[in-house]
Amino acid sequence: MLAIIGGSGFTTLAGLEVIKRHSAETPLGAASASVIQGTLGDSQVLFLARHGHPHKLPPHRINYRANLWALRQTGASRIVAVNAVGAIDPLLAAGTLVVPDQLIDYTVGRESSYFDGRYKPLKHIDFSAPYSETLRRQLLAAGAQAGETLAAGGVYGCTQGPRLETAAEIARLARDGCRLVGMTGMPEAVLARELAIPYACLAIVTNSAAGVPAAGVPAAGVADGEISMAEIDAALVTGVERVKRVIAALLG
Repeated sequence: MLAIIGGSGFTTLAGLEVIKRHSAETPLGAASASVIQGTLGDSQVLFLARHGHPHKLPPHRINYRANLWALRQTGASRIVAVNAVGAIDPLLAAGTLVVPDQLIDYTVGRESSYFDGRYKPLKHIDFSAPYSETLRRQLLAAGAQAGETLAAGGVYGCTQGPRLETAAEIARLARDGCRLVGMTGMPEAVLARELAIPYACLAIVTNSAAGVPAAGVPAAGVADGEISMAEIDAALVTGVERVKRVIAALLG
């Protein structure tokens, strides 16, 4: 079954006919919310609200290990993670959907492995390509089928949050090669890899990152370029509707 992890602005999946709400309890504590099993069109899917429903958990407080474990124990065979991100690439306008192919983890203190020597014995895994290439290509094809243009590739830089980044931090991420910045891409991706579940990210650009001029807008000073939460919320509304069309095509 396809599992969908919904991020900010995506705490429910419209049109999902609920079959069962699975317990949020796992051997690693409680997941962010119950895993909802239902039908979307002719397909069964699983849905988990990453931040809870209603949205209440900040990125650094999410029990990612419990979330991924809950999806596995309810039968997830592949995972599409929907993430709200800021654009470091000035060519990415708000509302753009991106399927990244690499990531850099800048988070601290998060439980990031099942193989920690406590829950499971120490084990090293290959993480050279953090996303499933097969699932990435399926998402890009689904976007084309749905008439939605998806930007292919790029590095997702995952920061701690919940605050947004400084302009200097974004400049550093840009030098590191990041195209996008978000707060929830890790340790989700590596935990899915440890559980051997194909995982891909479908990112919604909600804003230009700090110090980055909006697409098509001349560069402004940091003081003039303050990030508006209202603009982020508006971009999420539009982006989530586009994500739903891509998912429908992926299932079709």
